[in-house]
Amino acid sequence: MIIALAQLNPIIGNIKHNAAKISRIIKICRNQNVDLAIFPELALTGYPPRDLLFREDFLKEVEFALGKYIAPYSDEVGVIVGAPIRKNGDLYNSALLYSHGSLAGRQDKTLLPDYDVFDESRYFKPGVNHKPILFKGVKFGLTVCEDVWNDKDYWNRHLYPIDPVEKLIEEEADLIINISASPYHYGKINLRLDMLQKMAQKYGKPFIYVNQIGGNDELIFDGTSFAVNSSGTIAHRTGSFCEDLIFLEYENNNIEAGNLHITGENIFPGSRKYYSPLPEDIGNVYYALVLGIRDYLSKTGFSKAVVGLSGGIDSSVTAVLAADALGKDNVLGVAMPTSYSSPGSLTDARGLAKNLGISYREIPIQSLFADYLNLFNEEGACLSDLAEENLQARIRGNILMFISNREGYLTLSTGNKSELAVGYCTLYGDMSGGLAVISDLPKTMVYKLASFINRNQEIIPADVLTKPPSAELKPGQVDQDSLPPYDALDEILQTYVEQDKTADEIVALGYDPSVVREIIRKVNKSEFKRKQAAPGLKITSRAFGMGRRMPAAWQKSY
Repeated sequence: MIIALAQLNPIIGNIKHNAAKISRIIKICRNQNVDLAIFPELALTGYPPRDLLFREDFLKEVEFALGKYIAPYSDEVGVIVGAPIRKNGDLYNSALLYSHGSLAGRQDKTLLPDYDVFDESRYFKPGVNHKPILFKGVKFGLTVCEDVWNDKDYWNRHLYPIDPVEKLIEEEADLIINISASPYHYGKINLRLDMLQKMAQKYGKPFIYVNQIGGNDELIFDGTSFAVNSSGTIAHRTGSFCEDLIFLEYENNNIEAGNLHITGENIFPGSRKYYSPLPEDIGNVYYALVLGIRDYLSKTGFSKAVVGLSGGIDSSVTAVLAADALGKDNVLGVAMPTSYSSPGSLTDARGLAKNLGISYREIPIQSLFADYLNLFNEEGACLSDLAEENLQARIRGNILMFISNREGYLTLSTGNKSELAVGYCTLYGDMSGGLAVISDLPKTMVYKLASFINRNQEIIPADVLTKPPSAELKPGQVDQDSLPPYDALDEILQTYVEQDKTADEIVALGYDPSVVREIIRKVNKSEFKRKQAAPGLKITSRAFGMGRRMPAAWQKSY
């Protein structure tokens, strides 16, 4: 049996577009004498569709598309596709098997995650039946995403009371197929692969995993679809962060790479093929963010971006990512110096823009800053306080947003996760923008990413990587005047934000108690700022935003 894995980038809500793309792939598979084509979870709607699922017109369009674009093209090739399906007034997240022009099998998603970025029980009812589906003499065990994430031997726990894979194996499934929309975070590719390899070895059955790719709001989907044979070895895999199509040959409980002469590059022109290294490295973060920027802009109707260039590492990395995602002709860098800006910072901003080949402007703001100071300090000399420091950031934010409005650029804010966590950022200043590109990257990861960018040649000026980080809002200012060293800060933040450890637990790891409690105080106090931040691209296991839903108005009672 020849099986195709179609790793697609759907546009959420654009059902006609998604259905046309799926039907095009089905036609290609039919011409290649493929027996079965497999598409990702909710491939017809894109994932996550969220409250679009409450709209009657949306669900009717899904039903229409299945009947017009999917079923008719399954006359010669079987098709497994993900879509929301209604039955008796309830909605299910389903894997559908079409064959010979009609629906031949259906498996509803059983395990509905409600943790981190997920809230699927808000929309769907869980599936209750777990029977393999017979297709050309093979018993397929169909599963949808989370359904394979509950193996008690791998996790040493049962998050859910039922294991769909175990049920399907008990019903003598020959092959487990999982269609997914599994969002990326650093390390997720290794985790998925290891989990399914161990499960294949445990059950002595091959596993096929098909994931979507693309950037959808805060989430980035890496794809990295693959098949493992019954011994757990990788039979074949797709690229990562790119649309792709690969072929498998399945026979007698064994999977091998198919021998067809058509590749993803032929089918998705312009798609840059990238294979994730195993184990992962920082390069995955780079390509994830490039994809996230490109898709966020294209799916929201933008084609070009503006970045405020301070000459620092955060804005430099953001500009590089934007240039790669959008093309150098679609990125504008703007430097906005005051008397506190060092000559070196301006030199570095100019050098970066030249190295990237992006447009560059310098708009000095000292006179504007002076006008504000005169306005607010009529009774005497300037106070040089936090309010005056933040004025500079807010003037810059206004300039960038003016350029955005007048010239059609999307403003990319450049703050990192370390700053956002402790509130070392200015509302309506450096937080201004439509997308916070590196807001889920700790400062230490930003440096690693900068080194990756410069791995072959100097793109980010060398001084940017070595000089002490500074907001340059007052004379001689450096970040470490207000913050602990970033190595320590990022480790404490990871344990508190991503692992939910208490202050005492963090102190027990060897950190200074007063430093730990001050950092936690700042994290909690800054929640109101994060509520007003631009959406960011999720890279770590827990990002600020939809994955960490904390109240802004709360106080500890213990």
